Amino acid sequence: MQLRKNLAARFLPPLFCLFSLLLVACGGAAPQAPTQAGKAPASGQIYIYPEEGVGDIATFDPAISTDVFSIAAIDMVFTGLVQFNDRLQVVDQLAQSHQVSPDGLTWTFKLRPNLKFSDGTPLTSQDVAYSIDRALDPAVKSPIAITYLGLIKDSDKRNSGSIKTLIGDSLLTPDPQTITIVTSRKAVYFLDALTYSCSYVVEKKLIDKYGNTKWTDHLQEGGGDGPWMVSTYQHNKQIVFVPNPDYYGAHPQLRKVIFPFYSEIPTGYKDYQAGRVSTSMVPTPLLPQARALPGGQYHQVPALHTYYLGMNYLVKPFDNIKIRQALALALDKNAIAQSVFKGAVIPTNHIVPQGMPGYNPNLTGPAGVKSTAGNPTLAKQLFQQGLQEEGMTLSTLPPITLVIPSGNVDVSNAITAAQAMWQSALGVTIKINSIPFNTEVTEMTGTAGNKNLPFWMLDWIADYPDPQDWTTLQFDKGAPYNDTNYGQNSSTDAAQQQATQQLLEQADVNLDATQRIQQYNQAEQQLVNDVAWLPLYQMTNASVRKPCVVGVVDNAQLLTPPDDWGKIYISTATPCANTASYQ
Repeated sequence: MQLRKNLAARFLPPLFCLFSLLLVACGGAAPQAPTQAGKAPASGQIYIYPEEGVGDIATFDPAISTDVFSIAAIDMVFTGLVQFNDRLQVVDQLAQSHQVSPDGLTWTFKLRPNLKFSDGTPLTSQDVAYSIDRALDPAVKSPIAITYLGLIKDSDKRNSGSIKTLIGDSLLTPDPQTITIVTSRKAVYFLDALTYSCSYVVEKKLIDKYGNTKWTDHLQEGGGDGPWMVSTYQHNKQIVFVPNPDYYGAHPQLRKVIFPFYSEIPTGYKDYQAGRVSTSMVPTPLLPQARALPGGQYHQVPALHTYYLGMNYLVKPFDNIKIRQALALALDKNAIAQSVFKGAVIPTNHIVPQGMPGYNPNLTGPAGVKSTAGNPTLAKQLFQQGLQEEGMTLSTLPPITLVIPSGNVDVSNAITAAQAMWQSALGVTIKINSIPFNTEVTEMTGTAGNKNLPFWMLDWIADYPDPQDWTTLQFDKGAPYNDTNYGQNSSTDAAQQQATQQLLEQADVNLDATQRIQQYNQAEQQLVNDVAWLPLYQMTNASVRKPCVVGVVDNAQLLTPPDDWGKIYISTATPCANTASYQ
């Protein structure tokens, strides 16, 4: 999900078969086996699922969502033509079927019969067309619609305001059950991109009534088409979901799902121990304790989720490739993984993570260094060379501040360790500024042409299992997530960066699967050499869940697909969360 999915302190699962003991997670973990306990009564069918690491979601509007916390809530209420199942396979959702023309440019979707919004209003192909067109409407100010819907013909014109609608142009509705989408070029990943929330179907009636910015405050009236609808939403406290009576699929067995907000992850875990929530992330220092919990409460699966450092090419000294490489090679990522995370993360030099199609096992770090332990000696040499090229000395080097998201103790500890390594290897004192996650995202993607942040730490979680999501989407010319301004700068190696961007664009449309992966591998190696990102570690998801929660599948997005909600219920097994306050 960057969404700025890309970022969140929530760890999302699998790198599919990374560890032999997690083979059950390959392609999506198996559902938790039902216990010998019976099903709890209806009054007990309440699942308390905390949003940990954030005080509130940023938005409930699918058209503008960019973070995993918002997506988690949005996926409860809305869905689209297609979505991923818990094995990361694209499946028809509101669509009953789809087909693509021989030239790969025209996609035709047939809707399921008798679809309805959560207020009982019929849902037709016109609603699908309206929702996609609305996401690209410049008045909506979506920061991500052009990214995920940019393959649609004339989407750039719609997003810029030069045309008023795509309906009748590249969005065609020959009948209420059929929508045809015309793309501007072939793209292997079109259906994958269409799973992103900006293509989810929303109800025009509710938006017309309350406006583009206020309609999501009234979701208890309708507006959704997923398995849940909003009962109450108390900002900065919690969201209460109840089953959508007009959902087309298997209805949830649960009576309520509660999303309480926890700004600090350890607080959520304390409430799990006290029986106030049904599941929780596990703070790293408490992993041994969590692993020892009875009843199979502990769950760990690898994640398509990488933490990285970003450096802005438009801010000195980050426009110098040798200084960037020095900052990367001064870090012993192995030591950080062991000392801070106790081996619960995977130190990495990769942008495309293990478990993704296109993962390159032969990739090296910057300057050909293969190890994730870095090379402090080479780092110091490169740093001195870079300073000389910039006409600087250590004493005249501008102050460097690294911005990190607050609320995550592990992130803070990891950066404290990195701070000491930079000081030791390079003699550089880098200041740390910890700010709220949503604030960091806003400042990093500011409207200023050079972006607002020179140096930051965030994370990226796969939107879909294709290397395009980790490469072109992050680093291509004009890509909304190109926050480092890769290829969009005047550095001495800008021409090489632009050649890499062109290679990525060629891979995006290459229908030869083998050749396409080779192109992404070549481009990724150059991106790593350029330190377009400075990857630190790949996450695994460590969480606990009460034995009474049955039917949950730990999958690579950690977001339950719509079809799965009908299989989840609360049993009489113990321990279980105390839901008395939510009756």
